[in-house]
Amino acid sequence: MTQVLIIGCGIIGAAIAYELSLVKELKITVIDRQPPAQASTGAALGVMMGVISHKVKGQAWKRRQSSIERYETLIPRLEAITGHKIPFNRQGIVNLLGEDENLADWENLAAIRHAQGCQLEVWDTQQLKSFCPQVNHTNIIGAVYSPQDRQLDPRALTLALVAAAQNNGVICQFGVTVLGMDTPIVEINQLGKCSVVETTQGKITADWIVVAAGLGSTPLTAGLKQIVDIRPVLGQALHINLVHPLGNPQFQPVITGNDVNIVPIGGGDYWVGATVEFPSDGGEIPPSQDTLAQVWQQALAFCPDLARAAIIHSWSGLRPRPQGRPAPVIEQLPGFNNVLLATGHYRNGVLLAPATAEAIREMITSKQSQ
Repeated sequence: MTQVLIIGCGIIGAAIAYELSLVKELKITVIDRQPPAQASTGAALGVMMGVISHKVKGQAWKRRQSSIERYETLIPRLEAITGHKIPFNRQGIVNLLGEDENLADWENLAAIRHAQGCQLEVWDTQQLKSFCPQVNHTNIIGAVYSPQDRQLDPRALTLALVAAAQNNGVICQFGVTVLGMDTPIVEINQLGKCSVVETTQGKITADWIVVAAGLGSTPLTAGLKQIVDIRPVLGQALHINLVHPLGNPQFQPVITGNDVNIVPIGGGDYWVGATVEFPSDGGEIPPSQDTLAQVWQQALAFCPDLARAAIIHSWSGLRPRPQGRPAPVIEQLPGFNNVLLATGHYRNGVLLAPATAEAIREMITSKQSQ
């Protein structure tokens, strides 16, 4: 059996664990210093902007497209296997367009999506008023509706992935910290091979090591003298409650605009967020109440009925953003033939989890068949 060690059990590590558990020749162990679905996964809103994104070709689009498609079958399968309910909003995303938006650009994107077999609609203000009467049309020239994009509960999904992976024989060890990795053996092809990871629970031997540790990926790769620079970006959000849902109770899409999301999560409950706060020179990111207040004010401008909401609580989390390169980082660690990176997804970890897992599976199984 080929031994695979996955370091990190947020949404990315959990998705990889489940995907690899479907390959019979692999024996998989997952470790994390925290319980699953913590860190950035626990703070995510789960909004998946695939079809509505401006990525139209290449790997960036293909990964979005394949992930959106995979979720349609993955969610019901995980629910059937585990008995876990995974809140999954299939009513799409409505993107509000401000006066500075170019409608022609969106019409062009809608035409491209149609040619790709996807749905994307450009609404005028009358259509927006008809479908989303809760929206204030001041300074809004229309909207783009993406019925195939989705939103889900990242924590519920991650826990279901872990349960399904364990059901398939994956070993999960939480509360385990990596202390170091062995000195790599340089093989004939001049690539190193790291086969032993030392942890607080002892040494783990592996044929493949997958680093899916988000912000923890930087110190892990530094230990192998191949630093992948992942830096934090803080996000804050609110959980609010209304006595009655916004607008039409039968049509509750995610409403987004100006980088602010109003996310229905059932009944009269909504998530509103998230801020985008970069570290200071010292690397610290204290949550800014002013910045969170700006997000809330923008949400109120979009949907004035939110003023009647009770704020249940607020929360924050750190997103892993690669420095000096596009997100995410899905590749072989330079200099090593058995260390794979699946990290630095920034704001698209939930969206890209299935495609990332498929990419890692392909990297491992293609080498296995050689």
